[in-house]
Amino acid sequence: MHLKRSIGALLALSLSAGVAFADDITIAVVGPMTGQLANIGDQFKQGAEAAAKAINEKGGVDGRMIKLSIEDDVCDPKQAVSVANRIVANGINFIDGHACSGSSIPASAVYAESGAVMMSPASSNPVLTDDAAAKGWPTIMRLYTRDDAQGAFIGPWIAKQYAGKNVVILHDKSAYGQGVADAVRKTMNDAGLKEILYEGLNAGEKDYSALVTKLKELKADVVYFGGYHPEAGLMLRQSAEQGFKYQLIMPDSIASPEFWQIAGPAGEGTMFVFPSDPQAKPEAKEAVEKIKAGGFVPEGFTLFSYATIQAFAEGIKRAGSDDPAKVAAALKDGQPISTVVGDVVFDEKGDLKNASYDINQWHDGKYAPIKQ
Repeated sequence: MHLKRSIGALLALSLSAGVAFADDITIAVVGPMTGQLANIGDQFKQGAEAAAKAINEKGGVDGRMIKLSIEDDVCDPKQAVSVANRIVANGINFIDGHACSGSSIPASAVYAESGAVMMSPASSNPVLTDDAAAKGWPTIMRLYTRDDAQGAFIGPWIAKQYAGKNVVILHDKSAYGQGVADAVRKTMNDAGLKEILYEGLNAGEKDYSALVTKLKELKADVVYFGGYHPEAGLMLRQSAEQGFKYQLIMPDSIASPEFWQIAGPAGEGTMFVFPSDPQAKPEAKEAVEKIKAGGFVPEGFTLFSYATIQAFAEGIKRAGSDDPAKVAAALKDGQPISTVVGDVVFDEKGDLKNASYDINQWHDGKYAPIKQ
């Protein structure tokens, strides 16, 4: 009788373990699903959904299906913290997000304290992972590049390309915008070119005519603007209305058709830095075709969000567990992880190693890399 009970207990235990292992793996996808930057949230969502579908169609992660929970932080720091608290309260341990550095940085503290793995496919401010490393938070990561790396790439290029020209550096006062503008300013200055104006503007305004007048009076040849596409598009349109043209150079935030919808023909020739075109990589071919077949062009951060889901799946496989600390450790083991943006390797801080960039240029409503 005791033997029967023991066998029954073991059978119940094995069944319960099987059921537990068969549970879905839930990943929260967090970004600005509404608001001025909703196009970035849509890129996150489209990329994550395509990745989850592709992985699930091939049997999931060791037989477990990936389930997504889509969350909206509107790129607002306070809402980001609120969303993060709700995510961890729901027992979700894997986060594909956030987008804006101003949201990711405060939200990261919530995830770190709960032990969840946060991997941003867009936030570039170095503070995100630098602070996490300093505080001993091993589960805060990013599958994207850093502002200082972007600055080291484009700052010297601007100094060489526009030596002797009037260069202005603007930013939108956000953690992202000012962070990348400061990184570009430093490396440009170090390379021997000093800006004639360094200034912050107020994001969300509709009238930048006074700023345009100032740029015109300063005879600005080049404007580097750390910020997002709504303000950039408005500045260019209002500059065109005053008959003033300059070379606008931006960070990665304007890799979106919405930039051209706002700027129109005034956006012609605008340049921006972006990690080497993920859509052109052979590893992305199948994913790009499927996403396009669904009526969406995988621009901007789409494929980085896709790759984040792939990284989580690979980390869980390598760890043999969905314990977030073990998954984070497995992702940082130095072995390349195959993704649609190519093989990625994370350093001890959770940053990508060996990032590479393109300088892209807008022409007639589309953008493409330029030859350097």
